[in-house]
Amino acid sequence: MDIKHVVVLMLENRSFDCMLGWLYHGQGKIDGLDGTQQNPWHRPDGTVSEYRVWQSEAMTPQTACIPNPDPGEYYTDITMQIQGMVDRNTVNPGAPTMNGFVDNYMRQKVNAGDPPFDPSAVMHYFTPDELPAMKALAEAFAVSDRWHASAPNQTWPNRFFAHTGTAAGYVNNAPTHFPYVMETVFNRLQSVGASWRVYFHDIPQSATLAKLWFDIPTHFRFFEVEFAAHAAAGTLPAYSFIEPRYFTDPVLKLMPNDQHPPHNVLHGDALIGRVYNALRAGPNWANTLLIVTYDEHGGCYDHVVPPTAVPPDDLHPNGVIFDRFGVRVPALIISPWVQPGSVLRPAGATPFDHTSIIATLRKLHGFAPLTKRDAAAPNLLDVLNGDGSNLGPATVPVQEPVPTPEAVAASVARPPNPLQHALNGAAIQLPLAGADIAAHIARIAVGADPLPAAAPGASAAEVIGAHIKGFLGLG
Repeated sequence: MDIKHVVVLMLENRSFDCMLGWLYHGQGKIDGLDGTQQNPWHRPDGTVSEYRVWQSEAMTPQTACIPNPDPGEYYTDITMQIQGMVDRNTVNPGAPTMNGFVDNYMRQKVNAGDPPFDPSAVMHYFTPDELPAMKALAEAFAVSDRWHASAPNQTWPNRFFAHTGTAAGYVNNAPTHFPYVMETVFNRLQSVGASWRVYFHDIPQSATLAKLWFDIPTHFRFFEVEFAAHAAAGTLPAYSFIEPRYFTDPVLKLMPNDQHPPHNVLHGDALIGRVYNALRAGPNWANTLLIVTYDEHGGCYDHVVPPTAVPPDDLHPNGVIFDRFGVRVPALIISPWVQPGSVLRPAGATPFDHTSIIATLRKLHGFAPLTKRDAAAPNLLDVLNGDGSNLGPATVPVQEPVPTPEAVAASVARPPNPLQHALNGAAIQLPLAGADIAAHIARIAVGADPLPAAAPGASAAEVIGAHIKGFLGLG
């Protein structure tokens, strides 16, 4: 097996059942949905209603944004979703039931201007035909129905697991704990002479890791400017990590493509297609492994109980020891070294999780584990079942919706979700090009820099864009 380039695209806040649960329906190939799964809602009046998983009759712009409003994704929310409720007021103290999704959803607050909560929204799933790029790649290559978020937590902790093998004990995006000084897989790669790069759209959440601040221009690049060009030229590094667009850009009329509810999932499906098409057309495709996964489930229903996990370390300032995986998330494993239509699972009881990315890179490049979690993680090389001859389709569909001016304006006006709120605060903590990095780390360790007031009428994307340009040394 000759893998020289690993590319990871990590999207946002969707469960396996939400995105891939109906794939191969009725064929017994995956542990997906059969249409009978349901969750209760313990109503305030004492009655109980059951809500089954369901699909829409048509893929409208409204359907593509379900669930809307955004479900809960804090540690306490996810605990309720996994454990389920005994009654309206009591979280089940026993074995997890995966029956708390609707109850938790109906406890969320509605932002001003949001529609009222529909209890069935978190039980919605997309059919394969509604996600054309995902369907094409799943059928041409492989999915895994045993890939879990690394922890039952929000975005930042799970993304930290992908990069560092730990969340350093922090269970949510906020409060933030700058500087984040964990050792990273990027540093490990660099120590053995392997190249890496982060391609991002508006702000790289990975840039919150302080150990990546010492050679910024070499390693952080705009996806839309350089990724396809690097793929075409055969100059992608040994490891590429891709971050989606988290914010609406009102100037360029670009919508978020991270698939975070209630963002339109078709923008993210188009991003998946563009990443594959660029790699497939490049000269290094025969030696490439592309992994598409999601940081966490975002409150969307999944029926599989997360198994126990190896705690990564002894860091647990919030009292959480990280001994259980999070909810199952979609995973596409795409490479000429995969047989078409495969379902890839690890050999043992431990599922794939985000630290399997680190384990895969460790096997390829021979560096030491970062934590006990990635040391125990199964790697993907052990399950690739092809001989390198499955080149796949020359292209897959890229069906990007064209947003109306009204949709762009509405997206800009929507209050920030928890991830966007955290990224707003993170941007100002990034050092400007030419800064004394050690001194900057020491200063924000004493107290994070406050977010400055935005100019009147400026969007979050514009404010963050100015900070990122300074971070990259672009003015």
